Amino acid sequence: MAEETAQIKWEGKSIAELRGPTADQIWWVVSWGKPGLTRYCASKTLSTYGCHDEGEVRWAKERLLMTNPAEKCLSYEVLENNLGFKSYMATVKVLEISEPDAGANGCKIEWSFIVDPVEGWTFEDFMSFINFCLQSMGKNMEQDVLSG
Repeated sequence: MAEETAQIKWEGKSIAELRGPTADQIWWVVSWGKPGLTRYCASKTLSTYGCHDEGEVRWAKERLLMTNPAEKCLSYEVLENNLGFKSYMATVKVLEISEPDAGANGCKIEWSFIVDPVEGWTFEDFMSFINFCLQSMGKNMEQDVLSG
C-alpha cells in the first residue's frame, strides 16, 4: 500500500480597520460580480529608486467562487499568476464596527487564505505581503469612499 503524504498548506488571516466608511460602502467596492467571473489584478512594485516606472509588474488572474451579499463575504481562487502561487484560495469579509464610547464608526476587512507554500518565501514573508496588500487597499478604499 502506498503511503500518502499530506501537503502542508499555509493558512492565515489579515485584518484592516477603516475609520469612517460603512461596511455597505466598502462591500460595494470589494464585491465583483457573480461566481464564475474572472478578473485580472496587477500592480507595479517600486524600483530601487522609489518610483513605479521601473518596477516589476505583479499580476494574478482570479476566479470568484462564492459571494454572499447579505453577509458581505466572498471567496475567490488565484488561477494564473507571476507570484509563484500554485494553489491559493481566499475569503474576504466586510464587517461593521462601532465604538460608541470612542465616537468612532467604520468597518473592518478580514482576508483569510489557504495557500500552498510559495517557493522562495517563508510563511512570515507571505503574511507580510498579505498584510501590506490589505492595509494598502484598505487605505485606498477608505480615502476613495470618504472623498467621493
